Amino acid sequence: MTKNQTHPISPDKSGFPSILVILMGSLGDVARGICLVSHIKNHLPDSRVSWLIEARRIDMVRFHPQLDNIIVFDRSKGAAGIWDLYRTLRREHFDIALDLQRIFKSGFFSLLSGARRRIGFHRRNAKELNWLFNNEHTPYYRENRSKLAHYLKFTEYLSLPDPASLEFGFNDLDVKQTAPPAVVKIQNKFIAVVMGSSWESKDWHFEGYCNLVEHILKSLNRSAVLLGGNSQKPLAAKLIKKINSQRIIDLTGNSLLEMTAVLKTAAAAVGPDSGPGHLAAAVGTPYVTLFGPTPADRHAPYECEHLIVQSDLNCIPCYKKQCPDRHKQCMQNISVDDVAEKISTALGNSRGGQGQG
Repeated sequence: MTKNQTHPISPDKSGFPSILVILMGSLGDVARGICLVSHIKNHLPDSRVSWLIEARRIDMVRFHPQLDNIIVFDRSKGAAGIWDLYRTLRREHFDIALDLQRIFKSGFFSLLSGARRRIGFHRRNAKELNWLFNNEHTPYYRENRSKLAHYLKFTEYLSLPDPASLEFGFNDLDVKQTAPPAVVKIQNKFIAVVMGSSWESKDWHFEGYCNLVEHILKSLNRSAVLLGGNSQKPLAAKLIKKINSQRIIDLTGNSLLEMTAVLKTAAAAVGPDSGPGHLAAAVGTPYVTLFGPTPADRHAPYECEHLIVQSDLNCIPCYKKQCPDRHKQCMQNISVDDVAEKISTALGNSRGGQGQG
């Protein structure tokens, strides 16, 4: 589709279009895609925008002030959950479905929505025969294009212009009510450290994390707040045992809502290419990304493209969840000095500035 082409919007019975956005699972994907809500509502204020999501990610979208409706798919109910979803979708009488997830399940749910216009990815970009369920498709794009940029291509099918800036909808999140008290006391004076990701190949080495936290405590004179899922708790405990400082706060395993509040409160954050990085960018916190098996040009968090650390190896990117050679050289080669330099750059542009805490 060229910029000169337009796609008329068919309204529902109320005279305004009812739009369904389908993006359910990945934390990083939802954190990036949620900006479509503001872009749509700013140009089509009378439209009704609904978001289809899984229950475990609902905190990613429920604070958006412009989102009209949230539809939750309960996968634990199996076939009964799909039947419940079908009835819910049909009651909404959607005009347009935007299938941002590009897998079989999302395509099937797009079809179940009953929307006359079902917009999805080009068949060469879609996965698992997803393209069969949608009747309009975005142009083919090379995989080195940022995922966020391609999400925004969907809004051209609503005849919307390119956005001058992006809004992710977290302004109404009350940090004092949601962040742990220990973090509220030191807000804007700490660095959030994401201790790992869902891919083993993306994880930095233990000594790197230890040296980085010591740099944060001593050279930057700031506290360090450790974030991650339950699988990162043993690594965080090991780090705390080795460094033994009261200025390290372990919040690995906390809820998604608490993680969001912590990231919103941090002066800066650092970690591997992962969902929390995109969440940090969505709440306006600069995130230093340690890239290994994935390409930075496609996955760098919004407005953090200048805060990238990546080794120069011929095998990058491999897109493997586990290193084929088992040595993870791409992550091993990332030095603490390079990461520390990027953190200083991030602090120079952050809310916390270079002040100490």
